[in-house]
Amino acid sequence: MASERVRVGGLQISKILFNFVNQEVVPGTNINTFSFWTGVQAILNEFGPENRALLQKRDDLQTKIDQWHRTHQGQHNNIATYKSFLFDIGYLCPRTGADNFQISTSNVDEEIAMQAGPQLVVPLMNARFTLNAANARWGSLYDALYGTDVIPETNGCEKTTKYNKKRGDRVIAFTRKFLDEAVPLSNGLSHVNAKKYSVEDGALKVTLLNGTIGRLQDSAQFLGYQGHADMPSAILLLHNGLHIEIQIDPPRSRNDPAGIKDVIIESALTTIVDCEDSVAAVDADDKVEIYRNWLGLMKGTLEARFSKGKETVTRKLNPNRIYTSKMGTTLNLHGRSLLFIRHVGHLLYTNAILDKDNHEIPEGILDVVITTLIALHDLKNTTTQDIKNSRTGSIYIVKPKQHGPEEVAFTSRLFSRVEDLLKLPRFTLKMGVMDEERRTTLNLSACIREAKDRLVFINTGFLDRTGDEIHTSMEAGPFVPKAQMKEAKWLSSYEKNNVELGLRHSLPGKAQIGKGMWAMPDMMAAMIQQKIGHPKAGATCAWVPSPTAATLHALHYHQVDVFARQIDIATSSSLTNDYLDDLLTIPILTRKLSVEEIQRELDNNAQSILGYVVRWIDQGIGCSKVPDIDNIGLMEDRATLRISSQLIANWLRHGLVTKQQIIETFERMAKIVDQQNIGSADYQPMAFNFDHNIAFQAALELVLDGVQQPNGYTEPILHRRRREFKAQRQHQKTIVPHRSLL
Repeated sequence: MASERVRVGGLQISKILFNFVNQEVVPGTNINTFSFWTGVQAILNEFGPENRALLQKRDDLQTKIDQWHRTHQGQHNNIATYKSFLFDIGYLCPRTGADNFQISTSNVDEEIAMQAGPQLVVPLMNARFTLNAANARWGSLYDALYGTDVIPETNGCEKTTKYNKKRGDRVIAFTRKFLDEAVPLSNGLSHVNAKKYSVEDGALKVTLLNGTIGRLQDSAQFLGYQGHADMPSAILLLHNGLHIEIQIDPPRSRNDPAGIKDVIIESALTTIVDCEDSVAAVDADDKVEIYRNWLGLMKGTLEARFSKGKETVTRKLNPNRIYTSKMGTTLNLHGRSLLFIRHVGHLLYTNAILDKDNHEIPEGILDVVITTLIALHDLKNTTTQDIKNSRTGSIYIVKPKQHGPEEVAFTSRLFSRVEDLLKLPRFTLKMGVMDEERRTTLNLSACIREAKDRLVFINTGFLDRTGDEIHTSMEAGPFVPKAQMKEAKWLSSYEKNNVELGLRHSLPGKAQIGKGMWAMPDMMAAMIQQKIGHPKAGATCAWVPSPTAATLHALHYHQVDVFARQIDIATSSSLTNDYLDDLLTIPILTRKLSVEEIQRELDNNAQSILGYVVRWIDQGIGCSKVPDIDNIGLMEDRATLRISSQLIANWLRHGLVTKQQIIETFERMAKIVDQQNIGSADYQPMAFNFDHNIAFQAALELVLDGVQQPNGYTEPILHRRRREFKAQRQHQKTIVPHRSLL
């Protein structure tokens, strides 16, 4: 248990963590355990006080901003005055010639540097989900189309218990059209009429139904095949840097004239395995569970067993894909998504280790030392498995929730110290900087500069960024409803600023420029229509909620050549736009909302908060598809919780709603959430006892105490309440019934 500790020097290490590191992680790494733990203590002694100082600076700046808004009521629209104030207090960094630089990151895998495509984010605490995401590098286009609303369930095309040929025909027609667009045949010929695919003299030969021989319009798109040249089982093609595999198996092709069984397309090029917003890890036991899954990924041995019908299924990491190249040599393609790992931010502290003063240590420091130690297995090939993550000797870490360049510099120096501890070459640890906090957005060039030798990723995230927008300007006035945030002036400038600064500092060829999540996993037809906007905006990756969504979103990168699009953006704008004034425009209400509008917004957000928090507290689920008030499933994590709780806290602060109104709304919405979860065996209803239900009280606390939460973060309350729930459950297990009850 986490309460048992081992003392090493001045550290008190949870026994479960200590044993995991010494017995499971260290063997095979050539690292001495005593030297490792001594080095961890030295890093904590050096960086622990600075971590606290950075958090204190956040609070100090927030106090000054709050006070400015209180003494300058109604003047938030005076951008010149407001901007001058932010420069004076050091919230805004000076704009100097130092912003004219290029990043110099090296040894970057091609999935980041040379390819553009979907990116998954998956809770590392769930081994099965993690394996699904890692294996989502290649996805069935037939399955993705047949199983989603991209093919409408109309005109006899309904999804049925048995195969619906009419629906299947629509899938095949859609796929043939895709092939004609991505890998067209010459002379106007079409894959629709293909009868046979074969390889002749190192080139693809397509025999059509009428006997005509078709060739690729661009012969370079043909890369290789599996099986025999005259009767291949797979044809490998390339378009916009993404691979397409036509699978041929006549007996399983449902009478397809060309024997095509499926079309597999390269989908999730990269995956962020997450230790942060999508998990509910609050103690040493939880952290070890996460770290053990990361160890399985880095050694290539991770497995998950689960029941499917009457069978037990074992899921493992997919092997590489082997082909015969058109030159007759062996062609080996990576079979899995390239993995990043996302650590927690600087705010969180963990009881997995106590320092010399008996205080919890910064969890982000623990994450970097342990996950890097684990990643040595990937770098040093410590297993016989032919499964490897990075082929360039890099470890990819996404560091979230950093506020400004000073914090990015802190992280970069911390990475250097860990590299020294583990005897790794400088800049082995690569950094992804999430542009999701206001002070980072406003000083993004300076943030990139601080990580310029190890940067591999920047992205935008509307939800966390909006949560910080609300909290930072909490005293400015009541904010517009959540749906109207997307129309705010700052948001469009935020999205463009991120891409243009990424291009200005030469991220293409070295680092990803990313966009945020599609949060509606059941609405794939809408995603197909809308999410093409991300590659059109110049983003080389964008987040999707599932492997199926990754396969469908991959179609957008065949429609848009992102690297050509980036050149167009750079040419048309010269990358000299200054979006600062727009980014400082605060979306305060400019009209009085009706009673009905206020209550509807309150209902929507209260239901969303409760639906997410009850699973987080009671079941330890950090990310899941949660039905909204209209029963539409939405992917929820702490970012969605942050914006919802901060908006209601803002309205409470400015008198649009009352405390009693909030309580009454939450009680009413709790009954709806209970009803929505009535079929879940692990669910504990909230409405039986509002005063003593920990999850309900946590949800309410997030709003009623929202103004006081550091930067509007939800983690402190969630972690404390989850620990409270786990302690209560453990206490209930240890209670011995009275003899009279036996």
